[in-house]
Amino acid sequence: MKPTAMLLLLALLSAAGLSQAFQTSLLDLSGILPSLSRPANHSRIFYAVMFDAGSTGTRIHVYTFIQSGSGNLPLLDNEMFHSIKPGLSAYADHPEVVSSSAPLDELPLHIMNGTNEGILAWISLNFLTGHLKAPSKKTVGILDLGGGSTQITFLPKLKKTIESVPVADYIARFDFFNSTYELYTHSYLGNGLMAARLATLGALGAEGLEWRVFKSSCLPKKFRDEWSFGGLTYQVSGDPDGYVGYKLCYQEVLKVVKGIIHQPYELEDNNVFYAFSYYFDRAVDAGLIDGVQGGTLEVRDFKKRAKEVCNKMTKNPPVSPFLCMDMTYITCLLKDGFGFKESAVLQLTKKVNNVEASWALGATLDHFHHLKIR
Repeated sequence: MKPTAMLLLLALLSAAGLSQAFQTSLLDLSGILPSLSRPANHSRIFYAVMFDAGSTGTRIHVYTFIQSGSGNLPLLDNEMFHSIKPGLSAYADHPEVVSSSAPLDELPLHIMNGTNEGILAWISLNFLTGHLKAPSKKTVGILDLGGGSTQITFLPKLKKTIESVPVADYIARFDFFNSTYELYTHSYLGNGLMAARLATLGALGAEGLEWRVFKSSCLPKKFRDEWSFGGLTYQVSGDPDGYVGYKLCYQEVLKVVKGIIHQPYELEDNNVFYAFSYYFDRAVDAGLIDGVQGGTLEVRDFKKRAKEVCNKMTKNPPVSPFLCMDMTYITCLLKDGFGFKESAVLQLTKKVNNVEASWALGATLDHFHHLKIR
């Protein structure tokens, strides 16, 4: 499977010059930009437009900011958000389709690596939760599970966490609005949920897809169907002559995690981690949280529900045939991968204060920082 890239586009617009800025552009936002929820002088209003072209979908974020002045962080008034599918991975073998149908590629684009994605998501969540404004260094960690990769980022409390990393690039040092941060962060390409499915099935990089059938104990016995990812189609099925269930499935997904995911020295029980993307989606599918409100879970909740789904899928097929595999992989990734205790608390969310939980806001704020917009 070919690795996919993240692309971002940022356009900063003053409210006064909005129509002029896009007079010759195919992008016209003048009729859809949101109104302010609080009074502000128009000269202090800025809009930021962020396009996230990811592996499984494309999203647009339109932010409304108010300059705060005095060297402080700008105020985020609101966000408009929209997403569509498929994403870039669907065009891996046909890049000309993207370039010919997307005039926005004529504007400056940036290919973002997974490490930056984790850092920017950390900035987003800590900005939205108010931790970047507080004088203390108490923050929240983030866990992002995409289709092709997964990220973990947090601010270590112990020096040994920084000293015990396998290589130096697990630590990111950066200045942000008058503060210096030293984060533990890493992105694992190939350990996103969809890529993990491929690896669990033994289909990663396989040939002869037109005649091979990839079986797994993580799928219902009588299940057989086509499954597509990254522009390729795979024949997948359960094992009609074998056994299925949580224990066998766990052994399959453990091979995808063991020896690949580094366990940080510290993952303190009192550190709250925000988990989003497929962590959130699968928790909703499994009935663990509300699809709108989200919720707080412990790692043990994923494990318990994974067992229930896997051990009952023969008699009671789940909503998604991959739910057993996905829930087991998430459990294994958290426990045997990152090394979270079963009592570790995760905040599952799509939005914080009505703003999408993603790297996009962090990228916008980082751009503000470099432009000295406050």
